[in-house]
Amino acid sequence: MKVAILGAGSWGTALSMVLARAGHTIRIWARESEIAYHINNFHENSIYLTGVTLADTIVSDTEIKDCLQDAELVVFAIPSHAMREIAEQAKPHLRGNEVIVNVAKGIENDTFMTMSQVLVEVLDGKIIEDHIGTLSGPSHAEEVSKFKPTVVAAAAYSRSTAHLIQKTFMTPMFRVYVNHDILGVEIAGSVKNIIAIDAGIIDGLDLGDNSKAALLTRGLSEMRRLGTRLGASTDTFSGLAGLGDLIVTCTSQHSRNRHVGYHLGKGEKLDDIISHMKMIAEGVKTTQSVYFWAKELNVEMPLTNTTYQILFENMDPKDAVYELMTRNPKEEILS
Repeated sequence: MKVAILGAGSWGTALSMVLARAGHTIRIWARESEIAYHINNFHENSIYLTGVTLADTIVSDTEIKDCLQDAELVVFAIPSHAMREIAEQAKPHLRGNEVIVNVAKGIENDTFMTMSQVLVEVLDGKIIEDHIGTLSGPSHAEEVSKFKPTVVAAAAYSRSTAHLIQKTFMTPMFRVYVNHDILGVEIAGSVKNIIAIDAGIIDGLDLGDNSKAALLTRGLSEMRRLGTRLGASTDTFSGLAGLGDLIVTCTSQHSRNRHVGYHLGKGEKLDDIISHMKMIAEGVKTTQSVYFWAKELNVEMPLTNTTYQILFENMDPKDAVYELMTRNPKEEILS
């Protein structure tokens, strides 16, 4: 297939390598001309994915319209806060028969839309809902780009599109399962980034393995509580997009969200931490979205609440831990 990837960050670049290995022809849109130049002339993206050589079937454009020309499948590898803007820019250059795949993990501020919902709304009138899907799961770009075994989930608004995404991305080292719960997949992929910030805080405070295990367990309960309130399947949260992604994001040195939390636990300020990062930690903005979304829905999410207070109300992480540990006693299954 002819595949267009919008976004030349680490994830978009890693997926270009997966798709090239699967035999597809890839055009990748880079906002920065320097990145496009290096991809086209040196077959590398040293800014976002160092030490990796790209296939010569991957070429880069700095104009979205050029990247989308003749594309059969379009991957939106855009930070969640920019999804609406880039989708609006892309819409005039789409023919209407493309399959659209979101690979970003986040909830839009104010609207509380998942990324596929944003794409459905923006691309309405050009791309039908049934042609839109998402790819999510435990998949750090650094490992995917080195073809280490990775397993993810594809979900879409139609079964045929989910299976097409599966077929398109599948390689011997990149295995794709189909999940028919796109809402649950995207909620899980978003909320786990909030929990990863908390995991970093635990590590920064040197609180140990017991704390980390408790966090992952209660974080899973929290994302499931929000998801099922919105009609998602309970099983999704025990799968790749839920538990799988939660484990890798909360424990890996590659995790940008865990990185933010770790430095918060060490006493650093959020603005200082972010200013020294070249890539986006999606969990920061997602914490805002989910915090207000949960309040609107009257869903209890204590981890999200304290994460919000740490990030945006200057709550001391140590106080947040004490507050969580001294909440009223509850029954586990019902809480």
